[in-house]
Amino acid sequence: MSLTKRILLSMIAGLVVGVLLNLGKEWLNVSVNAWLDEFVVYGIFDTVGRIFVASLKLLVVPLVFVSLVCGASQLGGNARMGAMAAKTLVLYMLTTGIAIALALLMGNLMQPGAGIGLGEATTFSPKEAPALKEVLVNIFPSNPIKAMADGNMLQVIVFSLLMGVAVASSGETGARVSQWFEDMNAIIMKMVQILMELAPYGIFCLLAKLFAGLGAGAILELGKYFFTVVLVLLLHGLVIYGLLLRILAGVSPLQFFRHLKDLVIFAFSTASSNATIPITLRTVEKNLGVDNRIASFTVPLGATINMDGTAIMQGVATAFIAQAYQVDIGLGGYLTVILTATLASVGTAGVPGVGLVTLAMVLQQVGLPVEGIALIIGVDRLLDMMRTAVNVTGDSMVSLTVAKSEDSWDEATFSQRGPAAEGSER
Repeated sequence: MSLTKRILLSMIAGLVVGVLLNLGKEWLNVSVNAWLDEFVVYGIFDTVGRIFVASLKLLVVPLVFVSLVCGASQLGGNARMGAMAAKTLVLYMLTTGIAIALALLMGNLMQPGAGIGLGEATTFSPKEAPALKEVLVNIFPSNPIKAMADGNMLQVIVFSLLMGVAVASSGETGARVSQWFEDMNAIIMKMVQILMELAPYGIFCLLAKLFAGLGAGAILELGKYFFTVVLVLLLHGLVIYGLLLRILAGVSPLQFFRHLKDLVIFAFSTASSNATIPITLRTVEKNLGVDNRIASFTVPLGATINMDGTAIMQGVATAFIAQAYQVDIGLGGYLTVILTATLASVGTAGVPGVGLVTLAMVLQQVGLPVEGIALIIGVDRLLDMMRTAVNVTGDSMVSLTVAKSEDSWDEATFSQRGPAAEGSER
């Protein structure tokens, strides 16, 4: 059985087992439920799932560092490097702006918060969001080792680019170092392949634990908000990305989405753009045909600054909270939300739940009560998984578009029907 089929089966099995465990709480006695929670859900499932995510994160920093040094060292003497970086940044900012604007539009058309009767004020204490100035200053590392240890991806990217350019400019010495990094890159990608073979077990445990604790009542209570966010995520992930891909790169959106099946499932199960970087990079190179010189820059950068899914949640949530509290923020307020949410995506860590932190900053900018975030926490974890799937789809779309414009795209790899590595996934 191919890896894709095994992952799909494990995903369905995890969902079914989790739902059954959740429903079983009403039928089984207290002692049995306690045993299932302690030994099965928070014992086996939680342990295996956390080990799987930790294994993914283990590869993130070495993969980003090594692959980016390789790519930058090959592009270091190329005058196109600046243009490639500029196109990447513009595309990421463009898609994020479109995402938040679409979310606000649909939020006002569908009115998910209309008619909600708020009782006593709910409480939510967000972490303090950093000032924009601090975000910009913190892009540049003072200690690269600390940046790697902390997983600060923007700082790792800056240091990797600097080293790659230095390697390209160091003649024979640089050539020897460059070859060493190429060898290390091949070894790390092999580690990714090994981890992917174990992925079905990790995905099963992650989803089983999630749905065992997520009751259907949470979704029913916030049904209109939940399905508005899902609708906008689907519109942006399928329609907007598909149109941009067709217009800017002139390639088939259907073929593009066909190559992303495994990646989307990985992103959904981990709810972390950063943890999915190894899989995103492998998919972009092996399935979409993007040259490593491009992918090693666009993918890590996208996982750090391209948060379209998060921007969509913030847009719909802002409209929802404004309607729930019967506050009209006006056109100027919505334009402020678009600008704030787009800038807030820069430097936002690609980890589960971070969208709630930046949402607090967005609400403060337009004078809405931050306490309103407590209204949507119940379904945010499930929506976070869907947002991450949209985020990695956007990273892949931009990578392919930039590669096509830089003549660094292998059309033969992209045109084949199945994933490039399908033969090795059995």
